[in-house]
Amino acid sequence: MTDIRVWAPNARQVAIESQNRIVDMLRAPAGWWSAEAPLIVHGVDYGFRIDGEGPFPDPRSGWQPEGVHGPSRWVDHAAFAWSDDQWRQPPMGSAVIYEMHVGTFTAGGNFESAIECVDYLVDLGVTHLELMPVAEFSGARGWGYDGVDLYAPHHAYGGPEGLKRLVDACHQRGLAVLLDVVYNHLGPAGNYLERFGPYFTDRYATPWGQAVNLDGPGSDEVRRFFIDNALMWLRDYHMDGLRVDAVHAIVDTSAIHFLEQLAAEVKQLEAHLGRSLILIAESDLNDPRVVRSPELGGYGFDAQWNEDFHHALHAVLTGEREGYYQDYGAIADLAKVLARGVVYDGCYSPHRRRRHGRPAAGLSGHRFVGCLQNHDQVGNRALGERIGHLLPPERLKLGAALVMTAPFIPMLFQGEEWAASAPFLYFTDHQDPELGEAVKHGRRDEFAAFGWEADAIPDPQSEDAFLRSRLDGVEIDKPPHTEIYEWLRALIALRRRLPALQDGRMDQTTVDFDEAAQWLIMARGSVLVVVNFANVAQTIPLSRYSQKILLLPSGEGVVLEDRAICMPSNIAAILSDGKEDDANID
Repeated sequence: MTDIRVWAPNARQVAIESQNRIVDMLRAPAGWWSAEAPLIVHGVDYGFRIDGEGPFPDPRSGWQPEGVHGPSRWVDHAAFAWSDDQWRQPPMGSAVIYEMHVGTFTAGGNFESAIECVDYLVDLGVTHLELMPVAEFSGARGWGYDGVDLYAPHHAYGGPEGLKRLVDACHQRGLAVLLDVVYNHLGPAGNYLERFGPYFTDRYATPWGQAVNLDGPGSDEVRRFFIDNALMWLRDYHMDGLRVDAVHAIVDTSAIHFLEQLAAEVKQLEAHLGRSLILIAESDLNDPRVVRSPELGGYGFDAQWNEDFHHALHAVLTGEREGYYQDYGAIADLAKVLARGVVYDGCYSPHRRRRHGRPAAGLSGHRFVGCLQNHDQVGNRALGERIGHLLPPERLKLGAALVMTAPFIPMLFQGEEWAASAPFLYFTDHQDPELGEAVKHGRRDEFAAFGWEADAIPDPQSEDAFLRSRLDGVEIDKPPHTEIYEWLRALIALRRRLPALQDGRMDQTTVDFDEAAQWLIMARGSVLVVVNFANVAQTIPLSRYSQKILLLPSGEGVVLEDRAICMPSNIAAILSDGKEDDANID
């Protein structure tokens, strides 16, 4: 006998419909309705009727085989045979994260085809695979940030079984899996939650849709809905952690913030399961409270994306100053974030026209995830250009080397390791023609403000935008992609071999720089990283350092012994005893 429950506090009548039968549900306390439904077993379709209308998908549907507007399908999570009982993820201090969009990572575009690439990721040196959102969203293709059935893995990717097989395969090969989840809004198509209860509020707003009701009337069960969702991914799908999207857009004035409650309940589940679980926040707040412990007034997350590091590095390498990049561009900004964790720590931001952030003093570098690119920084460009489209190979290597030698947890975006030629465009597949047109024109209007012609902006609704974003792994065996791939692979191996590069203590990182001469020296314990951003050869003084500089040859990245790497063109990393007064950097 299956006990079916649904929260619908404002409904006068609720019924469950399945297999041409309608069963009335009984009102239970706190706005819940329940019914015993013996026909609802694993693989059976069903839906709810609210006050005679519907059927609507279950808000907690575990499977939407026909998409966001179709029936829900019951999932018995105990039916899957896992083989990862002995699995334990590696510590975050040794992590190398790889961000993947399932639909464009392979030609197959699903969980099964991703399984075939797990050995490739392990060979690259990746420790954690981070999946962009997989919760059911409108259509067959999309980024996943407009999901509406948050408990259901997307049908086009392979549904619940496919996702479990991917996670199980990753664990069998020593790869942890993180999942990107979105709790600040839901997508515009197939969102039936308002039919059931006060899931949303007009007291706040987000750039992407209605704000979630986390602190108003009825919010106790709304909070429960999202926290139970997080626990489900960790418990029933064996995820090793979650990346929580745009926490700065989660508004909650409760005494115990939603994020703090989420982190506390994840810790409880961690103790119950006997394996470590991690939470990573995407935050634009520059607020260390996100990752500080609740005992110190924080929310208790394990790490957060370091936007300052990406922006500072990108601006120095590319020279771009548009939008938020106007706040960066000086080598001093890059030096500050490498030594202190953030650039904006309460100082004035020209882009925001106000003070921003607070100091991150006392935090480990392992509290930050640093990258040279991610889905946002690529896909939110008009033409989806990757950093490899903006920089020559030599300068691209500089950025990669700083990501892998910085005190932060490094993250790669799919295809970055070989400077993939494919862009990563914004793409959608809304079946509602009016919504599709609105997305198309909204995208064009957004970039018209920057002087772009409308016809130059790819149509997100076009299948071509999706197909152009697919990776072509054959490129790895062709120049210059092979060179970049070998460079990243060597850097990851170096990071894993040298304890100093895995040391998150910020007080073990010191940075010198010369803004006019365009060079930077980062000392990380016994490792010295010397970077010349200028386009000319120059002499960089090293008299204060005990390490001996390893002068670089032109053009090749070669691991020398276990303790040094010779970096190409404009960079050198060194680790040895002895002393040199100057370094000649080409």
